[in-house]
Amino acid sequence: MARLTTLDRIALVLLIIGGINWGLVGGFDINLVTQLFGPRSLPSRLIYIAVGAAAVYAIYLLARGAPRRS
Repeated sequence: MARLTTLDRIALVLLIIGGINWGLVGGFDINLVTQLFGPRSLPSRLIYIAVGAAAVYAIYLLARGAPRRS
């Protein structure tokens, strides 16, 4: 297994934050991001964009870690 780079770790932390937020939305109808930063505020939008970018980057992480066929 390859070592995680700093960018890999940042992406994983953002995905954890996003996952916890979605769990709170689904389980308790609480959106922690909007509670902390306000709905449609610039910080909220930036967090959502960062989590989305981390998800796209995670596709690369999965492909990078997949064993190659010979």
